[in-house]
Amino acid sequence: MILARRVTAPGRVNLIGDHTDYNQGVALPVAIDLGTTAEFTPNGSSLLTFFSTHYPQGISLRRDLPLDPSVLSTLEPPWARLVGAVIAIVGVESGGIGRIETTIPIGAGLSSSASLMVALAGVLGATGSARTIARLCQQAENFSGVPVGIMDPLVSAGGRAGHGMLIDFSDLSTTYVPIPEDAQLVVVDSGVPRTLRFTEYAARVAECEAAASIIGPLGLADDADLAGLRDKRLHRRAHHVVSECARVRQVAAALADGDLEAAGSRLVESHRSLADDFEVSTPEVDALVDHLCSLDGVYGARVTGAGFGGSVVALCRPGAVDVRAFPAGARIVVPSDGTVADADRGNSEVGQLSAAPAGSLGAVAGAD
Repeated sequence: MILARRVTAPGRVNLIGDHTDYNQGVALPVAIDLGTTAEFTPNGSSLLTFFSTHYPQGISLRRDLPLDPSVLSTLEPPWARLVGAVIAIVGVESGGIGRIETTIPIGAGLSSSASLMVALAGVLGATGSARTIARLCQQAENFSGVPVGIMDPLVSAGGRAGHGMLIDFSDLSTTYVPIPEDAQLVVVDSGVPRTLRFTEYAARVAECEAAASIIGPLGLADDADLAGLRDKRLHRRAHHVVSECARVRQVAAALADGDLEAAGSRLVESHRSLADDFEVSTPEVDALVDHLCSLDGVYGARVTGAGFGGSVVALCRPGAVDVRAFPAGARIVVPSDGTVADADRGNSEVGQLSAAPAGSLGAVAGAD
């Protein structure tokens, strides 16, 4: 009997450390209790058909779809390109019928695409560690047309409940940082949808590459290295990355010490850097950050994700933010486990991904 498979992968909120992943820097994302569930039942055919709550008419893709950007770019709707890229990379053995559901608001900067890809990779038969699955998903999204880094799929695959994941992208090592119990994370939608394909994300990647060609990987650079950048725009981009990496480490240390005020101050500094040096904020997002920071009990707030709209994350005392007060939507998010369980939480290579039968919560293997 052919059993249906079911995998759930969480979204993420990046507490601090944006545009550092593709620069060999550091970041501190958190897997959250919103996610994407993919179900799939093989039927021996040559086509994979997926239905979703957002696209009930479904999409049908060939099992032998080539990993070719010129082919993937023709698929419609756009999310079919992500599905097609995963199919091509995983190399599925059978067609079948699948369904995709998500609790992540699309375009809110909470990594709905990485959540989708991690869930799909698992349900279509990919196995391996959190790092292995993350690399596969990063490659798939790159082939689908967006030059993303590895952060989002890595935390979706390898997050830990009650913790942030401090990632060093120079070697992909991870350290779990406890989130104090008296801290609450609130995500507020700015009302400005974020779509990386139609923003200047690729331009920022190119600018960082140009700066790195002069002074080396930006995530490994320091203030003294910045003197070698005479182009003012490249200097601003590099300055953000260098200063952001320092802030990430400061926030990780502050959280470990339970110093929420220090952590919140660094979040505000991060937002100013993203707005001024990296120019990825919007007037609506800036106003939202200012409003949140004016509330009693909010330690700090910043745009989260790549910017260009999306959501703002606030670090605050429990109950400090009334989520009903924001017309575009707001929610309290809880640091949650990723799709891949880690037998040794200090080593992201330990966990293994395997598809679970439909009816179980997700695809988690290994012992805690």
